[in-house]
Amino acid sequence: MIIGIDIRNIGKKRTGDEAVFFNLVKNLGKIDNVNNYKLFTDIQDAGILIDITNRLGIGDKENFEIVSLSLNPSPKGRGRNRFVWNFWTLPKYLRKNPVDVYHTQYITPFFMPKKVKIITTIHDISFNFYPQLIKFADLFFLKLLIPLSLKRADKIIAVSEFTRSEIIKYYKINDKKVVCAYNAISEDFSIPTTDNLPASPKFQRGEQLTTIREKYNLPENYILYVGTMQPRKNIPLLIKAYAKIKNKLPDIKLVLAGDKESHNFDKNIEIEISKNNLKNDIVFPGYIEQKDLPYVFRLAKLFAFPSLYEGFGIPILEAMSQKVPVIISDIPVHREVAGDTALYFDPANLDDFANKIYNILTDEKLRNKLINSGASRVNFFSWRKSAEKLLATYNSATQY
Repeated sequence: MIIGIDIRNIGKKRTGDEAVFFNLVKNLGKIDNVNNYKLFTDIQDAGILIDITNRLGIGDKENFEIVSLSLNPSPKGRGRNRFVWNFWTLPKYLRKNPVDVYHTQYITPFFMPKKVKIITTIHDISFNFYPQLIKFADLFFLKLLIPLSLKRADKIIAVSEFTRSEIIKYYKINDKKVVCAYNAISEDFSIPTTDNLPASPKFQRGEQLTTIREKYNLPENYILYVGTMQPRKNIPLLIKAYAKIKNKLPDIKLVLAGDKESHNFDKNIEIEISKNNLKNDIVFPGYIEQKDLPYVFRLAKLFAFPSLYEGFGIPILEAMSQKVPVIISDIPVHREVAGDTALYFDPANLDDFANKIYNILTDEKLRNKLINSGASRVNFFSWRKSAEKLLATYNSATQY
């Protein structure tokens, strides 16, 4: 087969959805030497493209090719909009250079040859349940285009059984059409031990942790959140819970890692910081480079993930892999991902959240229980297994 994959998010600092496609493609490169892959992107910078090639480990793979299609294919600038790329630039290319399978996420391209089998990954459908937390323009396109995309898709990939069931129920789709392929953490998401580091003292683990702390201006003791700053992430509740325990634990700060300038930033974050007079207690380190992220987790005293709705929740596993206790909102998908290895709180109960944060930070027995159980939970999920399931889905899509 010739398999096309939309990798436009790789290299765009898009956290979750970038990590999913990056790790799936990387593992497809490890397990598949038979099929030919065309990886489609709108990135034009040659240096970035080389970096992506190297990071994916496909530089020496003859069956993998990155295809860069410009966002601006015409002199009049007709292709600058990402929807135009999806609905015009890509289909135009594929009519001349057909593939057997095309894999994207959410919105599938229109005007594609019918013989091309379409696979789309759906990370979550939160916009259907929390429309008030989505910008109107985004909601309009999601409500209009997602149903059409799911109807056109030959197979749909959900990142959890929870998301799979939500898609089937909400859109009334045949359950045979929707496949669950779990997310996981990257194989290289770890801190090197002193055994496999270069001999030079500057590379020793302790000094590297110090370097990362200085690079991102991290405090000595902190509660960590990592992810986007969208309203459904419920970060204002975390700020309010932190405000409740701050005086009891004055040395603990709160670190909110993510891009403040990102799309759909929750304005209530700044409001709660100002209202609770926490300007000097909350750190925004910005986007954390992937190679630095394990260190940022390892330095944390606690990882908090208060989302109202998730499709999976990779940061939960990332924190557990670095032996950091985890507190998360009690929602179905978090139960699926973490099992009994995290402490859950009621997202509608501020006092419950604050009290449990305090308990984890002060109860050594509880901390050790969460750390030990979390470390074993990480191994349940594997990008390789998910890539194998994805490859099987490609094969099955072409058989009817």
